[in-house]
Amino acid sequence: MRSAVLAGGGASRFGGRPKGLENVGGIRALDRVVEAVIAATGSPPTLIANAPEAAEWRPGLTVVEDVIRHRGSLGGILTAVAAGEGPVLVVGWDMPFVTPGVLGDLVSRSADYDVFLPESRGPPGVEPLCGVYGPACEGPIRRSIEIEDLRTTAFHSEVRAGTLSLEQITTHGNPEVLFFNVNDPDDLARAETLWREQHAATS
Repeated sequence: MRSAVLAGGGASRFGGRPKGLENVGGIRALDRVVEAVIAATGSPPTLIANAPEAAEWRPGLTVVEDVIRHRGSLGGILTAVAAGEGPVLVVGWDMPFVTPGVLGDLVSRSADYDVFLPESRGPPGVEPLCGVYGPACEGPIRRSIEIEDLRTTAFHSEVRAGTLSLEQITTHGNPEVLFFNVNDPDDLARAETLWREQHAATS
């Protein structure tokens, strides 16, 4: 299955430096995500990014710009779906703790759905920036964007949507850690703490 890493947002909160380039445990969040995706799928992801310097972030990755600019995460998801044929595993570049195991589980259980996402305890009840999106999502996403409904789940009623249950997710770790995302400096500090805790537990 093809894959895509969404690389957008958050630069203003880090003094202009893109958030996915921040280090967690001495390794950039982007690199952690890319390596997890490669381990889960067997091939490198496409990088969905609009920054002019994006090709320099991780040489060797194909960079694709948003097909519709300034539409937030939903625009990134649309671009990932439209960038190739068949379903695509989509992961945000600010999730440094996502694992090959949970990504592989999403891929292996997604066959009967157009969108397949991890269940979440918080709103909107799923993790939209870590899941599998099929070709049937493209039309509904475009319609949502046309009416300026940019919620990442706005189109779900028009497709077959499924979830990886919290019970299944916990076999891979703590969901709140697996899908923790770094949006601002406070999150980055928290990520460092989480990394140290994980490292101490396994050392």
